[in-house]
Amino acid sequence: MSHFTTIKTQIKDIAALEAACKELSLPLLQNAHARGYAGQTRHGDFVIQLAGPYDIAVNKQPDGTFGLTTDWWQGHVEQQVGSNFGKLLQLYGVHKATAEARKKGFSVMRQPQRNGAIKLVLLGGAS
Repeated sequence: MSHFTTIKTQIKDIAALEAACKELSLPLLQNAHARGYAGQTRHGDFVIQLAGPYDIAVNKQPDGTFGLTTDWWQGHVEQQVGSNFGKLLQLYGVHKATAEARKKGFSVMRQPQRNGAIKLVLLGGAS
């Protein structure tokens, strides 16, 4: 019985995902196998290697976005990347938005919020 679950996401930029992983001190491996319950594995175009017994497979979907597949058993993955990948997806969004803003000439400042959110402040920009 497989414990792997895939969650559809709006991940389109592997460089932004890699930056988010780096910030979380998680290696992003290319063309690897993600570990799951009872020694099961799942191939990933990319794999986010976690410190616990399970990893996250990142695979391109038919629509061009990337899905995240992992084994949620006993909360190992959630401890490192948040519930439903929340912490990972938040940092992905921060890195993606920052890269796009910088392409348009903005400087970007992060302001952590009390609730755990990250507010981005854009300064300057092309006229």
